[in-house]
Amino acid sequence: MARILVIDDERSIRSTLKEILEYEGYQMDEAPDGMTALELAAKEKYDVILCDIKMPQMDGIEVLDKLLLMNDTPVVMISGHGNIETAVDAIKRGAYDYISKPLDLNRLLITIRNAMEKGILIKETRVLKRKVSKTYEMIGESEPIQHIRTMIDRVAPTDARVLITGSNGTGKELVARWLHEFSNRAEGPFVEVNCAAIPGELIESVLFGHEKGSFTSAIKQRKGDFEQATGGTIFLDEIGDMSLSAQAKVLRALQENKIMRVGGEKEIPVDVRVIAATNKNLKEEIENRNFREDLYHRLSVILIHVPSLNERKDDIPLLANYFIRDICENSGKPLMSFEDDALKALQEITWTGNIRELRNVVERLAILCENTITAKDVDLYAKPLKQ
Repeated sequence: MARILVIDDERSIRSTLKEILEYEGYQMDEAPDGMTALELAAKEKYDVILCDIKMPQMDGIEVLDKLLLMNDTPVVMISGHGNIETAVDAIKRGAYDYISKPLDLNRLLITIRNAMEKGILIKETRVLKRKVSKTYEMIGESEPIQHIRTMIDRVAPTDARVLITGSNGTGKELVARWLHEFSNRAEGPFVEVNCAAIPGELIESVLFGHEKGSFTSAIKQRKGDFEQATGGTIFLDEIGDMSLSAQAKVLRALQENKIMRVGGEKEIPVDVRVIAATNKNLKEEIENRNFREDLYHRLSVILIHVPSLNERKDDIPLLANYFIRDICENSGKPLMSFEDDALKALQEITWTGNIRELRNVVERLAILCENTITAKDVDLYAKPLKQ
């Protein structure tokens, strides 16, 4: 049941609103003055607050300012002495809406319903932001991770191109996202292209777009990922798997900051920061003529190597505890924990799949074990192929 706080120094107004709101199915608390209201708001969670403007001791505008500092609950101002200037001032300060007395019942109920919907959206947005920030959190205190953080701090504010190397599952995409989030382009788009997952005959269309009719399935014009990333960052993941013909066009785009759509005749200027990543040894790929040396030098202004999990085993306890908390929160399970011996057992494993494999193992342990995970549990469930 939604809960509403009504702040008004007139008992008759509070009584009338109480009768109306409770009839409509709301639970209502009332406060005769600002101080009482602030005390209630500090203890209880409200879906909407209705606040009179003209009150003794502390007027409604001052109450509004203090309420907004406490939380995001929508506040609707009401007054029988207001004017346009008062209403505008209240809205500017953060009030959801302003209603004049005598109150119009229909408008009041519609305003409350809309304010509640806004409050729900605010809460959902906050949850989503928290999930996103957790998704891209960099966990670890080992020397290699500290070095990567230092590199990100130095490199992110620049437009320098970055080549990120490391095995699959080490977190190369995470480094790329941090470089974007701490750059001057953070408000722009972050466009990720998995070069290994796109067929060779389509990669140029994906990167640079195409004109209508340029090939059989081109039924309409399409902007490529370089255009879509203008003002932001394009992340070319697994660039070592890109075809030589596409490499040549990427090199030209980097040299001239211009691209041309497949089947097009007009050059299109682009303003993007390029971050690339690979799990391959590009110098060996250059020797084998699978990768262009000139493109390598264009991409590798800054080199960041992401270590394997086996190179940062000191971080395994931090990562395991982080994953178990996250998994329990998302699944609604009671919080589980690791015994110290269990964490040591995880550190003794050779992790061929790196952090991705560790997370899968922790999820498996969360499903199959009791509240406290032991070293025996790790031995039983972390190495299923050896059973």
